[in-house]
Amino acid sequence: MTAIATPRHRVSVATAHVRSELEAVGDSSVWSMDAAETAQTLTELSRAKAQIAELEARVAAHADDLHVGQDVAASSAANWLAHQTKQTRAETNRTVRLGHDLEAHQLTRDALAAGRVCVDQARVIVQAVDRIPADVRPRAEQHLLAEAQHHDAKALRLLGKRLYEVIDPNAADADEAALLEREEAAAMKACRLTLRDDGHGTTHLRGQIPTFHGAALRKMLTAITAPKHQRAVSGAGAEQLRGPEAMGQAFCSLIERYPVTQLPKLGGLNATLVVTITEDSLMGRAGQAGLLDTGDRISPGQARRLLCGAGVIPVVLGGDSVPIDVGRERRFHPKYQRIAITVRDQGCRAEGCDRRLGLHTHHETRWADGGKTTVDQGISLCPWHHARIHDSAYEARTQPTGKVSFHRRP
Repeated sequence: MTAIATPRHRVSVATAHVRSELEAVGDSSVWSMDAAETAQTLTELSRAKAQIAELEARVAAHADDLHVGQDVAASSAANWLAHQTKQTRAETNRTVRLGHDLEAHQLTRDALAAGRVCVDQARVIVQAVDRIPADVRPRAEQHLLAEAQHHDAKALRLLGKRLYEVIDPNAADADEAALLEREEAAAMKACRLTLRDDGHGTTHLRGQIPTFHGAALRKMLTAITAPKHQRAVSGAGAEQLRGPEAMGQAFCSLIERYPVTQLPKLGGLNATLVVTITEDSLMGRAGQAGLLDTGDRISPGQARRLLCGAGVIPVVLGGDSVPIDVGRERRFHPKYQRIAITVRDQGCRAEGCDRRLGLHTHHETRWADGGKTTVDQGISLCPWHHARIHDSAYEARTQPTGKVSFHRRP
C-alpha cells in the first residue's frame, strides 16, 4: 500500500508518528524489562490497541462514506481495504460496521478511543443498547460501560440481555419473554457456515444451525454410521469407526449422495464440481492430479472414484471433446463453453477479485461489436465486475497477465 508522502490532517500525522515510533522499537529486545514494567507495558499496549482500533474504525467508516475504491471498481470500501491489506473481507466489513455503529454511540466511542474498553466489549455494548427503546439507551449505555470495568465481553453480553432489570424492573419479565421470542424467530437468520481450507488437504467447518436442523442432521449421520448399515455397505469384517471420525465420514457421504437434480443453478450451470483430468490419468496410465473448478486439486484415484458417481461433470483433456466454437450463431455461451471457460479462468478475471463461484461469462469483444461466442472470446467475471465492465463510467483494460483492470473515467 502506498504511504502518504506528506500527511496534512492531524490523524494522518499521528498515524505516521505511531508507525515511526513502532518501527524504532521493532528490533528492540525486551529481556531487560522487569516483571512490574512488563505487566504495565502489556496493559498499556492493550489500551493502545483499543485506541488504534477505534481510529481505524472511524477512518474506515469515513472511507465507506467517500466510496473509497470506486476508481478501481471495488464493490465497497471494505472490499478495497481487504485487497490492499490482505485481510479477509469479513474482517474489514466488521471494521467498517463498527465505525458506523460508534457514530451513533458517542459514549462507547469515547471509551474505546480512551482505551477504557476493548473492541469486543464495545461491539457487545452497541448490540445490547440498540435493541432497547431509544429513550432509555443513554442510561443503558452508561450502565454497561460502568460494568465493562469489571466484566469481559462474554459477561457483558449476558448483562446486556437483562438491561431492563436496571432501567425498568417492572418491565423486565415482559422484555425477557419478547427477547426469547425474537431469538427463536431469528434462529434461521443467524444460521451460518464457514469453510476454511488449510492448504494441506483438509477443509475446516464452523458454524451454527437451529436446534431442529441440528437434531435432523444428527439423526441422518447416526443412521449412516449405524453398525447395521455399515455392515451392509462395507461387509461384516470391515472396521467400524465410532465417535467424531464416524460422524465426519458420514457427513462426507451425505454430501456425495445429495441428488444433483435438487440443486439450483449457479452462474447458469448446475452447482456441481467440474474435474479436469488428463485422459491418461483417468485411465490409470499416469498420475497427474485432478483440478477442480474451485482451484483445489485432488488425487487421480479420488478423481476416478468421484467420476463414477453423480454430481461431478468430467472435463477430459486429450480425448474427444464437444466442439466449442459456435461463431455468431448464438448470443449466449452454451453450457459446455461455460464449463471450459470456468475451468480455464479459475475465478473472476478482474484484478483484486477472488470470487470463484456464481460467475458470469462475458464476451471479451462485445457480441454487438462483432464478438464471437467462443471459448477464446469468453471470460469469467463475478456479477459485480460484469456490471462494471458494461458501466460507461469505467474503463476496462485486459492486462498481459489476462487480468482485467478497471479505472474510473475522469
